[in-house]
Amino acid sequence: MSAPPDTAPDARPEPAPRVLIADDQALVRTGFRLILTTRGIEVAGEAADGAEAVAAARRLRPDVVLMDIRMPNMDGLEAARRVLEENPDCRVLMLTTFDLDRYVYAALALGASGFLLKDVTPQHLAAAVRLINTGDALLSPSITRRLVERFAFSDHRPGPPPGLPAVHRDLTALTPRELEVLTLMGGGLSNAELARELTLSEATVKTHVARIFAKLALRDRAQAVVLAYETGLVSPGGPDNSA
Repeated sequence: MSAPPDTAPDARPEPAPRVLIADDQALVRTGFRLILTTRGIEVAGEAADGAEAVAAARRLRPDVVLMDIRMPNMDGLEAARRVLEENPDCRVLMLTTFDLDRYVYAALALGASGFLLKDVTPQHLAAAVRLINTGDALLSPSITRRLVERFAFSDHRPGPPPGLPAVHRDLTALTPRELEVLTLMGGGLSNAELARELTLSEATVKTHVARIFAKLALRDRAQAVVLAYETGLVSPGGPDNSA
């Protein structure tokens, strides 16, 4: 999994996000709170299970929720779904102890902005929270592509958790160029790579990407990759354009 880059020295600082930490382990919550607060990020509250997380997010309206996948009473996947349904502007970052957990794929499909392993370094935790608060996705498209291929099309995987809606959106709203851009995003291309492939400026590519997100109600590039696979624009096992 690629780590989020540290903020460049000359980058314009973004406002610090307000964070809700949802994890059933008190030591994890305490550790993450200490890491974030010492780096100037406000922790608005904590929750020990999914139901508490939904209630706290409703009450506190955080910018970012750090959501453990496996929690009692209500798991992180259902909690993330409810949080995003009630507050579409919120960003959810899933926490897991297992790399490429199948529930992470499900979380990306419903709108989570990425995932972190719980042994993440303090620097990367803070950088990840700041990154998704800007509206970006933590996962690179190439990482998301491998995740989707592993879990969306495996004959041996267990079925998706109950209640997970399939990602099927009407692509007829897209222009031919936008459809081409979405297909290439599904293959893992960055904006710079898209610009070279299509002989366009990066500014034009960004405009196309923004219009695709608006028309299809996508939150970020990670969800766009999931959509490209689940609508058949990209086939599993195809060439990896991100290499």
